[in-house]
Amino acid sequence: MTTKNNSLSNKTGNWRTHRPEINHQKCIGCSLCAKICPEACIEMKNHKAFVDDDYCKGCALCAHECPVKAIEMKEDF
Repeated sequence: MTTKNNSLSNKTGNWRTHRPEINHQKCIGCSLCAKICPEACIEMKNHKAFVDDDYCKGCALCAHECPVKAIEMKEDF
């Protein structure tokens, strides 16, 4: 079973320490976060970014690239 560009063998598991949280009020739908994500786990829906937490590794590239700082890295418990 595969989803988009990810496979079940690439699921994050429980080792991630941080995850991106997207403020959809701030998101301008530029899709830079989706383009920079090495795991292709950010999808654009209705011009807003959504993260598939099953595949996100917590690298924070999306948060660093967001021009309006709509993505904040939160501790993942």
